[in-house]
Amino acid sequence: MTNVATIYVLLLDENVDVWRPVQAERLSENTYRILPQPYDRSTETWQFEPGDVVACEMLEFYEGRTLAATKKVVQD
Repeated sequence: MTNVATIYVLLLDENVDVWRPVQAERLSENTYRILPQPYDRSTETWQFEPGDVVACEMLEFYEGRTLAATKKVVQD
């Protein structure tokens, strides 16, 4: 797949903001589908799950600007 990118998904139920790098398929300029990948729901809760289509934007993190999932896209 040539349209695969690493995006970041917020982990819920953490004491501080923690972002998980995940593999996603680029569908359009700012829209991605999170690909199937290991996800242990007993140890962490992702804001968006594999299979979800999400809108992404560049966010400023400690390490610099990073592509992050910001909202779920409802598809028709």
